[in-house]
Amino acid sequence: SNKTIVMDKHQIGLNAGKIWHLLANNNKWNYCDLKEASQLSDRDLCAAIGWLARENKIDFEQGSGEFLLFRQVGQA
Repeated sequence: SNKTIVMDKHQIGLNAGKIWHLLANNNKWNYCDLKEASQLSDRDLCAAIGWLARENKIDFEQGSGEFLLFRQVGQA
């Protein structure tokens, strides 16, 4: 199967919205939990995280052997 992989800004934006809603509980999420909850591929999840980071909507914290991400304070 030679499936065409499409990547476009609209889809990245939709995926970013999905992640944004998951972060609404103000918990700190690790990558694996976010991937499982969002059901996004690594590529799509990374693109969505990059989108939110570029918009200064999320912040990162180094956990023990992993990074955690969460909504930046003041972002609703």
